[in-house]
Amino acid sequence: MVSIMAPSPRVEVLARSGIDTIPKEYVRTEEELKSIGDIFAEEKVTDGPQLPVIDLAGISSDDEETRLKCHEELKKAAVEWGVMHLVNHGVPEELMERVKNAGRAFFELPVEEKEEYANDQAAGNVQGYGSKLANNASGQLEWEDYFFHCVFPPEKRDLSIWPKNPADYVPATTEYAEQLRSLTTKILSILSTGLGLEPDRLEQEAGGAEDLILQMKINYYPKCPQPELALGVEAHTDVSALTFILHNMVPGLQLFYEGNWVTAKCVPNSIIMHIGDTVEILSNGKYKSILHRGLVNKEKVRISWAVFCEPPKERIVLRPLPETVSEAEPPLFPPRTFAQHIEHKLFGKSSTIVEDDVDVGLKKSDDI
Repeated sequence: MVSIMAPSPRVEVLARSGIDTIPKEYVRTEEELKSIGDIFAEEKVTDGPQLPVIDLAGISSDDEETRLKCHEELKKAAVEWGVMHLVNHGVPEELMERVKNAGRAFFELPVEEKEEYANDQAAGNVQGYGSKLANNASGQLEWEDYFFHCVFPPEKRDLSIWPKNPADYVPATTEYAEQLRSLTTKILSILSTGLGLEPDRLEQEAGGAEDLILQMKINYYPKCPQPELALGVEAHTDVSALTFILHNMVPGLQLFYEGNWVTAKCVPNSIIMHIGDTVEILSNGKYKSILHRGLVNKEKVRISWAVFCEPPKERIVLRPLPETVSEAEPPLFPPRTFAQHIEHKLFGKSSTIVEDDVDVGLKKSDDI
């Protein structure tokens, strides 16, 4: 078992303290340092692979050719990349700006005021304001603070931990979550038919209307005096079914594609969407959950709003759907509950389950 060490000071506090060198626990491994460059220079690179931009204007078009073209482009991006910029996605620009303004205003509050919303990861309370804890396996920290909480469905939200200041935080975030929940159904429907399944099959297998939940993590990346030595978020894949990301138009996201780190461009009014492990497992690897990370810089604060669409922790078993498996394409993933999958990723546990072994007692985990 990995034991938890005491948290370091908030990264924001470190960044504002006037330090010229970052503490050693934020310095990445020698192997990682070889690939960390200037994110602003990286974003200007135009040759080589580029993150696909998918125009969803025709997603529900009455014109069959237009509609099918949109669906095919989305499925192609899910197969080849597992991540994409979505434009004309239907979420109003004004609403996205409200969400970003509210999140930015919260992080501009004094640290003492934000601490009123602090979580207690050591006690298993992950919702609220926090910073990543180190563990004895790596001892490394990420250059970010965050705010994490469930945003949908309404009955699973704990509004007592939602910021009261700014006043628009609750209404803007609530409306945004409702918009993303609707978009989730549309995206999963397209991906489902792309596997030759009924339109609602993937969504049902991921929890359905009752149990699929949305959790938001606002990532706050302060200016870093030595960005060439740190990472905002270390390389990982998302455990979710889908992840939707807004950001404040400061570059930082990188995708590991065809053996190289590719920097995502800043596309106005877009939402970045990741295919998560859940959909990768259900599709038997046909849709990709791509390895990605976040770089930091010394010039601008970066903020991103990630919403994870997740299945219930233990009610269902994640495994490749029978229709995606054949003698030529055997199952690539063992059956596990979502909780077991998280445990496996975090701690390397290899537990699998049998048909009726769903209600197993497992330590809770999350996307943080």
